[in-house]
Amino acid sequence: MADHDLTSPFLSPPPSDHPHLILTIQDDTDTESHHNHNGIHTHQSTSADHHHHSRNPFAFLGSDGLTVPVSTTADPFRNHTLEITGIYEWLKIGICLPIALVRLVLFGASLLIGFLATKLALQGWKDKKSPMPRWRCRIMWITRVCTRCILFAFGYHWIRRKGKPAPRDIAPIVVSNHVSFIEPIFYFYELFPTIVASESHDSLPFVGTIIRAMQVIYVNRFSASSRKHAVSEIKRKASCGRFPRVLLFPEGTTTNGRYLISFELGAFIPGFAVQPVVVRYPHVHFDQSWGHISLAKLMFRMFTQFHNFMEVEYLSVVSLFDNKKESATRFSERTSHAIATALNVVQTSHSYGDLMLLVKASQLKLKLEQPSVYMVEMASVKSLLHISSMEAVDFLDKFLCMNPDPRGHVHYHDFLRVLRLKACSYSKEIFAFMDVERNGVITFKQFLFGSAHVVKRPLFRRACELAFSECVSGENDYVSEQNFGESIGHAIPDLNEDEVRGLCNLFDSDNDGRISKEDFLTCLRKNPLLIAVFSPCLLNKDISEDGNRLVEEIV
Repeated sequence: MADHDLTSPFLSPPPSDHPHLILTIQDDTDTESHHNHNGIHTHQSTSADHHHHSRNPFAFLGSDGLTVPVSTTADPFRNHTLEITGIYEWLKIGICLPIALVRLVLFGASLLIGFLATKLALQGWKDKKSPMPRWRCRIMWITRVCTRCILFAFGYHWIRRKGKPAPRDIAPIVVSNHVSFIEPIFYFYELFPTIVASESHDSLPFVGTIIRAMQVIYVNRFSASSRKHAVSEIKRKASCGRFPRVLLFPEGTTTNGRYLISFELGAFIPGFAVQPVVVRYPHVHFDQSWGHISLAKLMFRMFTQFHNFMEVEYLSVVSLFDNKKESATRFSERTSHAIATALNVVQTSHSYGDLMLLVKASQLKLKLEQPSVYMVEMASVKSLLHISSMEAVDFLDKFLCMNPDPRGHVHYHDFLRVLRLKACSYSKEIFAFMDVERNGVITFKQFLFGSAHVVKRPLFRRACELAFSECVSGENDYVSEQNFGESIGHAIPDLNEDEVRGLCNLFDSDNDGRISKEDFLTCLRKNPLLIAVFSPCLLNKDISEDGNRLVEEIV
């Protein structure tokens, strides 16, 4: 072996007649992949697209291009044992079926006795704004013992605990991760707290009555006034030592326990110290999480296990910093970090809104290769785009009409079909605006970000109103089909009558050939991408409040 010094190459160069492989790396200046200030990897579509020779069709609204964070493959709602597989599981179910019948009887009897005891404790109690009297609380011990029997029936024969609940005067608020319907049952037995729950829980048979005995704080997550009232009630009850602790699940929904999703701020706005609690369900063959799985199926699997494992760990109390000037957001971040660290899981920006999107997509019985393509991490979306979960669901409705394939991709022709556009340069530019990866298809996340990017432009509403004015003829307060066709003809040439009528019907809710201003603006709010086809009508029109021109030149 030849001797080598530090500067000699390890490998000898190939002979001159040896074939070479040359790789050419081209700097794509049209589609930039970068990291934003939050460290989120994003794709950006700029107005200069040399590959497609397209421009930004929404530049007239002040748009400088679309940035879409790269989608994560994390699915915090997936139950990993959705199907029963393996000989061991089938044998276990067969053996446990007789035991399951006994457990079912124990569950029913415990629920009935607890329900009757709760009815007795609530009988004649009028002043439910005040703490429950002690003698009524003593009766509720019967229900608490019944809930422990329910846990036993579900296979939780023993529950491992680590740490202890902090005294109420130190930490009047308890927050916990939320994996299954088992945690509320456990906390009812262990702490008998006041809980914050959805208004829909009040109507549940048996359970609704028991929840009322906990002096529940009801909240409608979609109502700002309801959320504000809930925070006020949390503060009132946490500040009064005669009320029990206040228990919240700040994630707002159940997950599979492998991730910690974003926290709502209701537990942190009042500013009281909180005690984080983590719940784990160690398992090998049966995932006990209440993710995207039916309640009946989950209960059946619990009844047919030899034993279900559960661990509860009380963490150190988290308080506001001494100066009391810490924001609720920062307070929640410190608490969520403590829980995520204890669980050794990743934190994500998913929220209940992502579960809504997933359920909506699943209703169509789509054969999804990867359900996570319809989840967009709604907590970050709300922060970036300022749209609600309900608005995102409305955009998903529109996207699902475009016949996405099993990978969640929509092709150009399906995009045109739903928006009733004709293939032309404007249509291509609108599609290319969202196709930030330049692969000829768009995902729901790209469609959502593109639509929200347009509708949230400060000039969008004014542009819509001016577009309506340009389409109106004479003294009319409506747009006729003829005027509508003439207006969009500047952007989409050679439209026949059927094509004009099809697009017109998208705006005309009454199908009477007349588009009112309300219908016109509503349609553009629901289909904001269509504002691009009116941009030629707005050439040199005054749109901004300070008198600047909307468009100086349309190329």
